[in-house]
Amino acid sequence: MLKVSVISPEQTLYEGEASSIVAPAYDGEVGILTGHAPMMALLGTGTLRLSGSAGEQRFKVEGGFLQVVDDVVRVVTERAAEL
Repeated sequence: MLKVSVISPEQTLYEGEASSIVAPAYDGEVGILTGHAPMMALLGTGTLRLSGSAGEQRFKVEGGFLQVVDDVVRVVTERAAEL
């Protein structure tokens, strides 16, 4: 499982686990699974999707970045709202 944080300037929107993530990078969508290589990506505008044992959670995000290191994913965004 991936440990995921979704953070905006106003609040932490999500802190927990997910089995997969699909994020809107500035140049297209990027998918993250367990064991993904370390990476950084600039985010564009779109829907961030987190899938796990509790189902799927969706957030509208605008700008920011995504970091993956050792199955820990941090999404820091300029604006975010739960869908």
